[in-house]
Amino acid sequence: MSTPHTDPSPGHLSELHRQWLAALEPELPGALEVRRRVHADPHLSGAEGPTAELVAAALGIAMEPVAQTGRAGRTGPDQGPSVLLRAELDALPVNEATGVDWAADTGRMHACGHDVHLAALVAVVRAAAHLDLPLGLVPVLQPREETYPSGAQDVVASGLLARHETVAAIGAHVHPGVPAGQVATGAGVVNAASDEIEIVLTGNGGHGAYPHHAADPVSALGHIVLGLPEVVRRTVSPMHAATISVGHVQAGEASANVLPSQARLLATMRTTDDRDRRAIPEQVRRLAEHQAQAFGVTADVRIIAGEPVLYNDPDLVERVDGWLERTGVVPTEPMRSLGADDFSFFGELVPSVMCFVGVRVEGHDETPPPLHHPRFLPVDDAVGDVARTLINGYLAAVELHHR
Repeated sequence: MSTPHTDPSPGHLSELHRQWLAALEPELPGALEVRRRVHADPHLSGAEGPTAELVAAALGIAMEPVAQTGRAGRTGPDQGPSVLLRAELDALPVNEATGVDWAADTGRMHACGHDVHLAALVAVVRAAAHLDLPLGLVPVLQPREETYPSGAQDVVASGLLARHETVAAIGAHVHPGVPAGQVATGAGVVNAASDEIEIVLTGNGGHGAYPHHAADPVSALGHIVLGLPEVVRRTVSPMHAATISVGHVQAGEASANVLPSQARLLATMRTTDDRDRRAIPEQVRRLAEHQAQAFGVTADVRIIAGEPVLYNDPDLVERVDGWLERTGVVPTEPMRSLGADDFSFFGELVPSVMCFVGVRVEGHDETPPPLHHPRFLPVDDAVGDVARTLINGYLAAVELHHR
């Protein structure tokens, strides 16, 4: 382990930048092999143990379990402040259709680029092995980014950030909507808070020919589905981004003439303002309960809390953009959306930046498939692009810490 610098000068950081980028190049071929092995054997959220073991071994430093199937380590100074670099472990239940000889054939796929992120982190850590880092570097192999319970939330709850005196967190995510060779940062809100809504209506089922003898939850549920967008319109300022989208509706069995006794919906609620996040659920309950009462049924409303807003620290963004430019990378327009990422839990504790790294997709130069698509496969150059972005993020965090 190296001795920490009390106040790294701009000249020292510039030299470290040069050395790190130079040391990165010979590590990229090995990182690409890690990427292929991870991609060919993906594991779903909560079952990422084999991926964590493979990547932890490739990192070449001591790693400890965190958040059940995750891993975390430290390199550089073994005491004092540190910078957290996050990569995600989990794959998605997607049947891969890329056609490459290292494609997965298990009904699971790294269709969100997590294989690229993991390989990039391996290259970054291995390249730093013989460098004089001013702050500790804490690589986190995070589980369960794609599902609840959140892996990032469990990492935070473990006390990892406090134990390592984490002063900043850096994430990088490939994105086909950003031009290759460019990176989108952007100060402020870049992703929404994400919560789930479950509404269960219960009534007296009956025969479809005699609806007057029944209390029909299906009709009530239909009115609630149509009314949920109105809740947003009447609760949230038009200047605030927010939405409710119903993703699942279920009622009874497949029978045309049976009125079921229960109906259920699942919806996602996306907000970008904490006041809206608190206000909307109350109005959803009001809508559901009053509609249920009007149809003679009962409503049970449950709100499942998810990720908070993903907020990029403005001061850290300014410094990340500066280091990107020194690397010849063009910081581009912010990639703001109502998507969600549990990296936001780190941002509730320390300054953080999520960088969206532009990539080309194998075989799709004109209209690349989106994230989570069975043909989404970033080209190999993406590993180096993400790695350089993480390095720039670390240096920006050091700069911010010593401002």
